[in-house]
Amino acid sequence: MNFSALHQQVKQQTDASLLTLIDELPDYAPRLKDAMRHALLAGGKRMRPLLVQVVGNTLDVPKTDQMAISMAIECVHAYSLVHDDLPAMDDDDLRRGMPTCHIAFDEATAILAGDALQALAFTVLADAPLSTYAEAKRPQLLSVLAKSAGYVGMCGGQAIDLASTGESISLDELKRLHKLKTGALLRACVEMVAIVSEDLLPEAKVDLMAYAADIGLAFQVQDDILDVVGSSEKLGKPAGSDEALGKNTFPAKLGMEGAKRELEMLHDNALQALARLPYNTDSLIAFSELLVKRDH
Repeated sequence: MNFSALHQQVKQQTDASLLTLIDELPDYAPRLKDAMRHALLAGGKRMRPLLVQVVGNTLDVPKTDQMAISMAIECVHAYSLVHDDLPAMDDDDLRRGMPTCHIAFDEATAILAGDALQALAFTVLADAPLSTYAEAKRPQLLSVLAKSAGYVGMCGGQAIDLASTGESISLDELKRLHKLKTGALLRACVEMVAIVSEDLLPEAKVDLMAYAADIGLAFQVQDDILDVVGSSEKLGKPAGSDEALGKNTFPAKLGMEGAKRELEMLHDNALQALARLPYNTDSLIAFSELLVKRDH
């Protein structure tokens, strides 16, 4: 199977599993349930489940474990986008070319949908079927997801982003912001799979996590570049929205050529980490290529 076909398969499987997850919830709050479904299934690329499954396949981790991790990660990711889009945060009307949750429903419902999706992520990780080996690792998996989503991860990064909007910050501060806001959840994809891999050597885990850190930051650099040069139609939101909001970005800090050099350096570092691994890393290389060459 080529990488594009794998990506499509992962997307379809993830979408179907998430739809079932929502449909199986009781119907006593139908508007909230509809808002959760809207947030989870509004055309996401499923990059995080793809990363989970690429790493999982490389390390020969059972599909049941891969799916539980993928679904939990996507619930956290979807919740974060719902809350990011709120008027009190980034105040966005469009997400992936569709009305954001608070526009499609209302602000109170969107807040509750985000809250419920975050809780659902931990329900999945606590209760979903896992392999015998992974079963004993549930506490570690829950800990990694909680940290990557909270103060020392995504929420902390978002707080730094909000506090620094309209003010200039250093390149190191910008990198720290995005290592938390964007990178933490991508690193969690890799770390959680590593936790449930029976035969992973400690030094191989170090290289895998180095790869995850580099592609996590590369993902954001490419996002910043696309916000300047991408089309609104492909991005699914207005191009130039970061600049309009006065956000700190890599092109604003380094210039467009400098941002592209930063992206290339991070990509090269990620490939060097992969070269040290005693596995067939073709699909991990393909994932990093997809990340840095995407147009939306």
